[in-house]
This record gives sequence, structure tokens and C-alpha cells, in this order.
Amino acid sequence: MRTLIAVLVLGAVAVAQSPPDDPGNFLAVDNPVIALTHARVIDGTGAAAREDQTVVIRNGNIAAIGGSLQPPADALVMDLTGKSVLPGLVMLHEHMYYPTGPSVYGQLGESFVRLYLAGGVTTLRTAGNLNGIMDLNLARAVSAGRMAGPSIDATAPYLDGPNEFLQQYALKDAADARRQVAYWADLGATSFKAYMHITRAELAAVIEEAHRRGLKVTAHLCSVTYAEAAAMGIDDLEHGFVASTDFVPGKQTDSCPDQGEASIASIDPRDPAVARLMRTLIDRRVALTSTLPVFEALAPGRPMPPGLDVLVPELRLAYERFHESLAGNTTTIYGRLLTTEMALERAFVAAGGTLLAGTDPTGAGGVVPGYADARELELLVEAGFTPVEAIRIGTLNGARYLGRDRRVGTVEAGKQADLLVTRGNPGVRIADLHDVDLVFQAGMAYDPQRLIDSVRGHVGLW
Repeated sequence: MRTLIAVLVLGAVAVAQSPPDDPGNFLAVDNPVIALTHARVIDGTGAAAREDQTVVIRNGNIAAIGGSLQPPADALVMDLTGKSVLPGLVMLHEHMYYPTGPSVYGQLGESFVRLYLAGGVTTLRTAGNLNGIMDLNLARAVSAGRMAGPSIDATAPYLDGPNEFLQQYALKDAADARRQVAYWADLGATSFKAYMHITRAELAAVIEEAHRRGLKVTAHLCSVTYAEAAAMGIDDLEHGFVASTDFVPGKQTDSCPDQGEASIASIDPRDPAVARLMRTLIDRRVALTSTLPVFEALAPGRPMPPGLDVLVPELRLAYERFHESLAGNTTTIYGRLLTTEMALERAFVAAGGTLLAGTDPTGAGGVVPGYADARELELLVEAGFTPVEAIRIGTLNGARYLGRDRRVGTVEAGKQADLLVTRGNPGVRIADLHDVDLVFQAGMAYDPQRLIDSVRGHVGLW
């Protein structure tokens, strides 16, 4: 999903010096052994919560969990009565950029990694890259402990045909597509994303070269249909069914029709043709990534998105004005599109499909990292999933897709201590995901408020 309307161009702003990014500045506590006592554990598997548990963290890993554990003598004990421990969120459609003007995107990696972590995201995939090397360098800096942030699966720059974006390369042909994959994989990219104007030949070359290297490919499609991409062996498709052009009447080969989203907004989720496409995707083991917040931010009658106060004033005002303009708008398709997409995602999972979670901080703005990730899980519950099902989609499903589920994705002894601590019980009231108390990333306990305060009012600059 990319800019759908022109947002106000940033006014003249002073270039701000970034505050020190030493991860130690954001720690709530610093101890090699921590015992979280009297905690409610929602383990990410979809199982019901376990009450009054003790979780022992030692040297970055979960050493033990149980209801009758005594904290080790060398542990820093933290009483979590009334609070919940969950796996850190594993989100599969995130970006390190944000719309700062018409078809222009500010590169905001330093502020965004802090916001993602503050919102409980401990692993993410950057599903599309407009900078080139920044996402790869951020992934390395976090991995080396030089920056506070989630572990990053760094996607290479978009693989697209001719397009209107100033920050995006246009592939020449299938051989060029293969060269781009090889080049960025050699630089350290760990996944790839195809975009709307790629041809079938180019996409096939991308998939073949990436798979040859043991890497995965996702896509926001248009010129290529979902069924065509599935036949090629694509691993994942973005935005649920919103980017599918399989149902556009008279669609031309390798051509992106204008009415793609409109065709999904008007489709009946019970149509047998929809069921056949779902079965094709499921049989081919193609995952879908849900990105409901970016569509909610475009739909009339929806609440103001959370987190706007961290943006620079110009960006916050731009989205607030856009949100006001939606009131009473009877021409936009996005209200119907959001409702239909929710129903399609629920049906896809009921049929046996794998759904992943993401946010996509693009569109008209209003999708703020960290805040929007909790909102995505809220919207999944609105779509009909139970809270623990939504939590599983946003944790274990993502970890499995990335091949990281042996280390992250559930609260389990022996795994890395990537944990989210919330006040309340998101296993019953999913909105409690917004009330983050602590975030553990590889056993380091971060204070979400410090992370947020360090960027508040500067998001849009760096």
C-alpha cells in the first residue's frame, strides 16, 4: 500500500539533532536474571491464559515458567500482579519510512525502531524498502546491540516495473530482476518484495533466484494475479485480498487495472470463485499478510488512529484534516473494502490458510509504528477472531513464516526472552495491548515510555 492521497508537504522545520541512541538509555531494569512473578501468561499458541505464573529470565533466555516456581536467589524479582506476559509481536508488513508529502517518503528508521519496540514489536519484516542500505544497516545495528529496536528481517528495495515513484527503481526485464535479487542478497537483504507493475517473467525470475538462495518473496501485486503468483511459488501476498486482481473483468496480461481494489470491495466473500482462489493459495502454501490499519485510516466513520501525538506537528495536522474530510464521504470505497477484507481474512483462516499480521505505515498517514501494531490485532478481533487467535496471528504465525519459531513467537522455556508485558488482560480485552508496561528484547527490559518520549514530536524528521 502506498500513498493514496497527497498529504501536506512538511513545512520548514529545523533539523533536529538525534538524541543518543545507546540502548542503555531506555532500559527499565538491567539484571542478567529476572523473575516475573504472579503474571498472567498468554503464550502465543492460541491457548487460554495461565494465571499466577512465574517466568524466569536468565542471560537473555526464558529459563523456566511455572505456577509454583521459587525465584532464583540471584534474580531481580518483579511482581506482575494484574499484568500479562505475551510473546513479543512478530509483524510482517512494516516500513522504516512514512509519507511526508505527495509521493515522497521520509526515511525515519531511527525513530521508527524505537516506536516499534515501545509497542511490543520484537521482530519485524520491512516489507518494502525505499532507501536501499538503511534497513540492512538498522538490522545489523540492532543485532549487534548498538541500537534499541526489534530484530529486523530486512527486505531489499521494491522489485517493480515502470512506476511513478521517485524513490523506486524500475526493472528492465527478467534478467535484471534476477541481478537485483543477487545484488541485494549479497549485501545482506533477507527477503524480497515484488510490487504492482512487475511482469510475470520478472516475478518468476525473482522467486527462482530468491529461493535458490533460501530466501522468501512476498508481493503487493496488481499486474500479476494471485493465482499466477501462487503457481510460480510465491511465499506470501500483502494486504490480504485487497491487492488481488483475479476478479477484475477483462484483466489484461501483465497489466495493472485501475479497478483492483474496487473489485474486492464489491465482491461477495461467499462467491465460489473466492473459495477456489483461497484453496489455490492454501494448497500452494501461500501466506497472506493482513494490514487492516492502513485501510481503516482511509475509511469514513472510523476512530482517529492512535499515536498521532508523536509526529511532527505538520504531519499530525495533515492526517487530522484528512480524517475530518472523510466525515460523510459517500464516494470512497474504503469503508466497504475494510469490511469485506475482514470477512475474507476470517474465511481464509477458517479454510486452513496462514494469516500474518502487519500495519503498513503509508497510505494517507495515520498508521504510526507500535501503536498501529496493537491496532492491527484489535481489528482482527473485530473481524471475528478471538483475542488469543489474534495474538497467535501476530506472534507465532509470523515467527513460523520467518523460520524463527524455535527461538521466538511463544512464551516457552528455552526460547529467547522476547516478551511483551501489558497491564490488564489482552487475552480477554485485546485493547489492553495498547497499555504496554515493559518490553523484553533478547532479555533486555525496555521502558516503552522512555522510548516514546525520546522521539515524541520528532517523528517525521529522523
